Amino acid sequence: MDSFKEAWGIICEYCRQHLTEVAYKTWISKIEPIRLDFNEGKAILMVPADFHRQTLIRGYMQLLNDAFASVFGEGIQICFTVPDEVISQEQELNETIIDADYEFTFDSFIVGSSNKFAHAASLAVATNPGHSYNPLFIWGNSGLGKTHLLYAIRNEVHKNSPEKVIVYVKGDDFTNELIEAIRLNTTSEFRQKYRNSDVLLVDDIQFIGGKESTQEEFFHTFNTLYEAKSQIVLTSDRPPKEIKTLEDRLRSRFESGLIADIQPPDFETRIAIIKRKAELLEMNLPDDVVEYIATRLKTNIRQLEGVVKKLKAKNQLYGEKVTINVAQKTISDILNNDQPPPLTVEKIIDEVARTFGVTGDDIRSSKRNSNISNARQIAIYAVREITDLSMNLIGEEFGGRDHSTIVYAIKQIEKNMVKDPKLKSTVDDIIKNIRDR
Repeated sequence: MDSFKEAWGIICEYCRQHLTEVAYKTWISKIEPIRLDFNEGKAILMVPADFHRQTLIRGYMQLLNDAFASVFGEGIQICFTVPDEVISQEQELNETIIDADYEFTFDSFIVGSSNKFAHAASLAVATNPGHSYNPLFIWGNSGLGKTHLLYAIRNEVHKNSPEKVIVYVKGDDFTNELIEAIRLNTTSEFRQKYRNSDVLLVDDIQFIGGKESTQEEFFHTFNTLYEAKSQIVLTSDRPPKEIKTLEDRLRSRFESGLIADIQPPDFETRIAIIKRKAELLEMNLPDDVVEYIATRLKTNIRQLEGVVKKLKAKNQLYGEKVTINVAQKTISDILNNDQPPPLTVEKIIDEVARTFGVTGDDIRSSKRNSNISNARQIAIYAVREITDLSMNLIGEEFGGRDHSTIVYAIKQIEKNMVKDPKLKSTVDDIIKNIRDR
């Protein structure tokens, strides 16, 4: 085996074959192989947080031991670590595992007319968490800095009050963790993780919409934290009133605090972002190149920063002088790389399954209870809306169903959506969430 990472790929495949897709994505796919020491007989694996580590120890150790044995034979001891521990260990060795990119702080966030309100509100809650604006709800399109502000809040609170417990989670990860906690009977640990936090930061909260169990759990989590005066900050790609599948009781709570939007940056802000990124990378960009980039990329800060980073790499690796022609090619590369991956039927079925509390296998099966049948028809409709598959190919994806069954399912959903606005909102949200991913 050429490397531990190569071996890790085989171990992951072993685990995938013995788990549901949700379990694999939630717990195994987020493990990072760090080091394998044959002399000591130890494999060091990094996981995102201690809660993740404890869940693996309780529910997945036998599987991981079997997977390692299938590759290396018996005798490898698996040890889990978390990022803070790894950083500490590596610092002692005068090595770094941190990316050279700048930290997500308020100082590194470029403020302009399009985001100054969201920035000011975020700084206020970071300075006085639980008392300024609670909850704070930040919305805007992808790539405009919502996640940057969440990390900035986390870093600022930690700097001022290192004893505070800060939890960051993505909306769909909250759902996946809950599913696994129910399966492993660890819901008390799950609740302890979230409800004992001093600051809860949830990215892309729109992904809990339509998922009844998740919304129920988050409702009680929200209430517990709010009553304890713990700070809650949520981000979304749309305001609460436009998350159609969000329960009214959650929507009213999200709207009870402060709502701040982030819009695409204006030309002057884009110029400032490019120059700041170049400065942080110790790079001198000609003014005409800066203006060219700012003129071509107008709606996504992540793309602006990506272009500067790639120009720096080209200059360092190949000695390319930064010109408008080089910038043009780099922008083209960035735009091509930012194209979303193809939407597979599996991803569509997974999203529908999570929404209705069933499994992908249920949807593909011949089970006929009403919840599964409804989920199956919606999944078929969504596949027809999102992909260019023929009716026959869609039928094959859903357990070999024939053409007439697929047509019937689509017509049923179309008819029911006309009669039931709530169903239409659910289906529209599912399709939007799939495309947004």
